Amino acid sequence: MSEKIRAPRNRTITLTDAERADYQTRLVRLAGPVSVEAILDRTVCQNLQEIVDFLPRQFVDLLFVDPPYNLSKSFNGRSFSQMSLAEYETWLDSWLAPLVKTLKPTASVYICGDWQSSAAIHRAAQKYFIVRNRITWEREKGRGAQTNWKNAAEDIWFCTVSNQYTFNVEAVKLRRQVIAPYTEAGAPKDWEETDTGRFRLTHPSNLWTDLTVPFWSMPENTDHPTQKPEKLLAKIILASSHPGEVILDPFLGSGTTSVVAKKLVRRYVGIEIDEPYCCLAEKRLEMAKADPSIQGYAGGVFWERNSRP
Repeated sequence: MSEKIRAPRNRTITLTDAERADYQTRLVRLAGPVSVEAILDRTVCQNLQEIVDFLPRQFVDLLFVDPPYNLSKSFNGRSFSQMSLAEYETWLDSWLAPLVKTLKPTASVYICGDWQSSAAIHRAAQKYFIVRNRITWEREKGRGAQTNWKNAAEDIWFCTVSNQYTFNVEAVKLRRQVIAPYTEAGAPKDWEETDTGRFRLTHPSNLWTDLTVPFWSMPENTDHPTQKPEKLLAKIILASSHPGEVILDPFLGSGTTSVVAKKLVRRYVGIEIDEPYCCLAEKRLEMAKADPSIQGYAGGVFWERNSRP
């Protein structure tokens, strides 16, 4: 297969043959039960369902899951076929149930889906967790539809193992531009004047419209077809964990969860079946050492899309 011809300003992260050979040596493969230390801050290149029983007990503070949605799709030659909603729920349960043992009693869980899979995710999640909210985020990228509404949003189910859990609301406030600048005795009321405009900090809601899906000119972009924005993971990690705590992503893809965990001074474990994506994750982790920035997050706050930090 020939290499893609990319525009000069295309910043998509790719691998040379030499890089891939190097990063392959860093990947972990489990042959039996392991300690936390053996997998901490590592990328495990295996099928989750084959190794889930090898994972340690109660070591995870935050579980982020972005599984294949209930769509017929191919990933680097691997296929996922659409099922009935009941069959998809059974498939979810097949790996979610054994993952429960990896979670601390204080852990939080976030599970991604779309409108076609969301009901099954809710049903599977409520068997094991307290379901606390459903986040809907605007996925502004995508094709229009001629006979239906354009699909421009996805869901993330927010759950906890118990009633004792972390939620750092001050860490995930959104900086919004002020449209109606109310004053009190001539002074700004709940907003501030800056050189770049008028802004206020707002509490995070379950509707996220400030995200940009990675594309060719963004330095975090890869060729993974369902890559989540680093900003999305930053919101979740900052809200539901503390520095030094452990984040697990059992469907790591090209590494966004591990990369953002590293940038935000958390520990991480990523599991991914596809070796090229594992190698991309390792390259991105290497790049994060030199550049820990996250687009759309600056000065300790999240910025509204297309506003200037």
